[in-house]
Amino acid sequence: MTRSASLLAVFAHPDDEAFSSGGTLAHYAALGVPVRLVCATRGEAGKVTNPALGDAQTLGMHGVGKMRELELRDACAALGIEAPIMLNYRDSGRGDRLRIDDPQALVNADLNRLESELRAVIRESRPSVMLTFDPHGGYGHPDHLVIHRAALGAFLQSGADLNEDAPQRLFFTAVPLEVIRAQANVTGTPMGGLDATVYGVSRSTVAVSMNVRAQAERKRAAIKAHASQTGATSFLSRYPEGALEAMLIRENFSIGGTRGPIPSFPLRGFFDGLPDLAPGSPL
Repeated sequence: MTRSASLLAVFAHPDDEAFSSGGTLAHYAALGVPVRLVCATRGEAGKVTNPALGDAQTLGMHGVGKMRELELRDACAALGIEAPIMLNYRDSGRGDRLRIDDPQALVNADLNRLESELRAVIRESRPSVMLTFDPHGGYGHPDHLVIHRAALGAFLQSGADLNEDAPQRLFFTAVPLEVIRAQANVTGTPMGGLDATVYGVSRSTVAVSMNVRAQAERKRAAIKAHASQTGATSFLSRYPEGALEAMLIRENFSIGGTRGPIPSFPLRGFFDGLPDLAPGSPL
């Protein structure tokens, strides 16, 4: 039995997709691969870093969430992928803004229920490959950790749901050690102050390293679409230009799970060597 290549990305907040893997999502969409995105929250706890868009306290969580969902839809359009599937949890925030007392916050989600919701999406969309955060959630965000756990569980259990139609591979976003070390001293950024030996991976762990230079403008447009998160007071304003440019043209991923052999390592792309894909499917 043959099947067409398709990709399901599972993330926690609007903008997670653009920064972590926007070029890769755009790359496969440009090749005709159906690319779907699940977003667990509307990013309600995020700061509004563009004063022209209002103040988070004045807008309230509902107002911020509505704005960020619209930004996510614009970002998906910029990447050329389908409109997002929203799961209706709330952004938990982090650090001193962690909403531990909010029963609807993703950090308080029933993991079995969340996993079941993702399994339903997998049954409906039948992706051949999935993508989500690594076990450390990129930079340790509590919501990233939750969505990693649920996506991993859904991938593993989808075999019982779909048998041979289950997704064949799961990829994790990955940041090489040297990239984190280069950004470790940039305070106020997600990677600032992180221990590279905890949050980074060795180059030998990277299964797919995507040169997405050809999609850099689409990725840049998707990042720009998240205007409330990329304003003058955002972490982007603190990044050295070289670090930003590197983020735009290179995206790295590790293997989170597979239902078949890996023909070679590293892989040339997400679909490289999958045996049941239709002839002419992209790598």
